[in-house]
Amino acid sequence: MAFGPKFLWNKTLVFTLLAIGLNVFVGIRTIVANKKYLEGLDDLQRKVHLNSLAITVGVAMIVGVPYSVMDSYHVIPFHADVSHLVLLMALTYGASNLYGTWRYR
Repeated sequence: MAFGPKFLWNKTLVFTLLAIGLNVFVGIRTIVANKKYLEGLDDLQRKVHLNSLAITVGVAMIVGVPYSVMDSYHVIPFHADVSHLVLLMALTYGASNLYGTWRYR
């Protein structure tokens, strides 16, 4: 949320709060849409997706917490940004979903 406040509305609090509210609203709608999508899948597809989600959450917890601690104690030479964790989660979900689909074909 740094681009908008810095470059578009010059750190005006009202616009920043509106942007955060929009972000939360879209996030909730995305969760609801994903839930409906999972409910519409057949049993095998649902199993593959839920296994992929479980693996993704596990990897995020196993990697994310030590990654943050390493940043706090300056073990790594760069700042631990949340975008690194989001990228890892996306790659993990994609790979585990492809593997699950291939495994049950």
